[in-house]
Amino acid sequence: MAGKRRHPAIGIDLGTTYSCIGVWQNDRVEIIANDQGNRTTPSYVAFTGSRRLIGDAAKNQAEMNPSNTIFDLSMVTGLKYAQVQGLYNVLVFDLGGGTFDVSVLDTEDGVFQVLATAGAAHLGGEDFDNRMVNHFVQEFKRKTKKDISGNPRALRRLRTACERAKRTLSSTLEATIEIDCLYEDINFYSTITRARFEELNMDLFRKCIDIVEECLSDAKMDVGSVHDVVLVGGSSRIPKVQQFLQELFNGKKLFKSINPDEAVAYGATVQAAIMSGEDEIEDFLMNDATPLSLGLATDGGVMTVLIPKNATIPTRKEVVLSTDSDNQPCIRIQVYEGEGAMARDNNLLGEFEFSIPPAPKGVPQITITFHIDADCILDVAAEDKTTGEKMRKTITKRFRLKH
Repeated sequence: MAGKRRHPAIGIDLGTTYSCIGVWQNDRVEIIANDQGNRTTPSYVAFTGSRRLIGDAAKNQAEMNPSNTIFDLSMVTGLKYAQVQGLYNVLVFDLGGGTFDVSVLDTEDGVFQVLATAGAAHLGGEDFDNRMVNHFVQEFKRKTKKDISGNPRALRRLRTACERAKRTLSSTLEATIEIDCLYEDINFYSTITRARFEELNMDLFRKCIDIVEECLSDAKMDVGSVHDVVLVGGSSRIPKVQQFLQELFNGKKLFKSINPDEAVAYGATVQAAIMSGEDEIEDFLMNDATPLSLGLATDGGVMTVLIPKNATIPTRKEVVLSTDSDNQPCIRIQVYEGEGAMARDNNLLGEFEFSIPPAPKGVPQITITFHIDADCILDVAAEDKTTGEKMRKTITKRFRLKH
């Protein structure tokens, strides 16, 4: 089967801060280096006159050209798991540059079943950088009586130095900040210890662990039942984060066999190869789950759930609705996601109106069907059981993470 395939299987991680690409060849995943030889590329694009810069080149000039440099784009990856074999229960801890995701899976005979997911749409390495930047902005103000908080170029240079220091602190106990002419020809020199960095971000680190515990609870699993904890995302290298995780899992050794920066691209490449029909891995199957409940706004604004949180994908559910007034000309179908009892407390994904012929209230029988396919695309259909009229709408708005 592999010999008949015309195109290579490629997996792409379009990350908030860094991107990575893998290709399936020679019966394994190979990460593709960029033209600088780096296996990850900054998620930056810049415009300078007639030139367009991408990746490292764009990031390297961001300090001088902040207004024409685009970065920090939140992307949703197609598949967030690292390929692990021979395990039963796996927790994937994905702490990236801009988002945090946790998934609990079980695997048996090559079938991966997502039991629960949880996460935070705005929690990651950039938040840790922000704490350090604010720390040094205040220090610079104390030392020089100058406030750089309104100067984009100075902040970008300081942020770059803080990101570098954060990475350094994952392997050493102290990092140095040195920036020539940071603001008004004033040089800035300082240091920060790992302990101080941890103190600045302790509440965020603990929030990560709270979300892990929530995910385990949703999966109805205790820490002793997890066979492996897989680290994904560059921020999972932070020692304090790893310490908290190991303490939660009673000293369990964390799974680090796959580079955290490359794990998403690795998993996406494996999934691409599966979809392409590669013989070597066609026995693997990945069953995803819904991160939040999906439902409709019904009488009184109540959230009527059709597909519950953590339902296995693909899935199909239906409900029969009717009218609440005589000769009602249409039914408004509003699709929400979330756990709130009232629809207004949840996230509106889409809406449409379905026309019906005049009839006394309660007589029309309208079947509403939710269908989520293997690609997590939600299709909503309405059918009048009396007339046979149908209407279908595909919800293109992405599922949202909690918190």
